[in-house]
Amino acid sequence: MYEIERKFLLDELPAATADVEPTRIDQGYLAVTDDLEVRVRARAGDHLLTVKGGRGEVRTEITLPVSREQFDDLWALTEGRRISKQRWVLPHDSQAEVEVDRFEAGLDGLLIAEVEFASADASRGFTPPDWFGSEVTDDDRYRNAALATQRPPR
Repeated sequence: MYEIERKFLLDELPAATADVEPTRIDQGYLAVTDDLEVRVRARAGDHLLTVKGGRGEVRTEITLPVSREQFDDLWALTEGRRISKQRWVLPHDSQAEVEVDRFEAGLDGLLIAEVEFASADASRGFTPPDWFGSEVTDDDRYRNAALATQRPPR
């Protein structure tokens, strides 16, 4: 399975987030290399193990459910490679949703909008709304794995 995604920095939370309840996400990285990430994530009672391969806009992504006990055992192995964030999922148009993440725990103030697409054509045809800031899709410093292990420039 593939993930086709673009990322953008935001200066502030968009007004539309006032109408949507955010979800807390805690994720930790078991392994991070230039072209591979293995993470565990807890979100709204779900516990997932995800493997991502590649870099940039189109990447391989495989996600598997794990039990709470498995998650807890794996979480212990992610010490020093974790992020926490609040996520708002906002409708954009019939082609895409916008996921707005507000990071916590040492990354306070960082806001990133992610848009996932069904195809590369849909991604190329996407026009970011005016409230989006700079695109950081190809800036490795803003990969979640990098945010978990380093701090981005401000």
